[in-house]
Amino acid sequence: MQRTSFAEMHCSIGQSLERVGEWWTPLIVRDIHLGLHRFDDIAENLGISRNLLVRRLESLVADGIVERRAYQERPPRHEYHLTEAGRDLVPVLMALMAWGDKWVTPVGGPPVRLVHHECGAEFTPQVCCSACAKPVTAANVTALPGPGAASGPGTRVLARRGGIAPEES
Repeated sequence: MQRTSFAEMHCSIGQSLERVGEWWTPLIVRDIHLGLHRFDDIAENLGISRNLLVRRLESLVADGIVERRAYQERPPRHEYHLTEAGRDLVPVLMALMAWGDKWVTPVGGPPVRLVHHECGAEFTPQVCCSACAKPVTAANVTALPGPGAASGPGTRVLARRGGIAPEES
């Protein structure tokens, strides 16, 4: 099934989903973060078809989220590692995991526990304000037009509310 493209959407979430919104992608990034760097290990862990994994890894490399590193010359073999952009995606996946642990926990409880290296505590990920470090929620945040705000797909209503003129067609 062909998915909808968000390439023309003038929205950071839409642009992010264009790169990592395919269902397998967050799981591939998770597995690489957890130390599965070889193609066969990722394919086995996920039970994903090899052809689909090849396409997903090629996209992740092209988008600068994953990098290929040769570990063998004959025959040529590569490992996959997260780039800085890929590592910055990990906290997003942890937040998604926290939501899943709360609202759709698998039978038997959460399958993964997270431990913070700096303090040694087991924790539940949460999004916090970069200014005051307090947790942010849907109830205590307001969205305002930013410097890149424009009236276009994905931002029309917010732009209209912010007094930004509609895009010319």
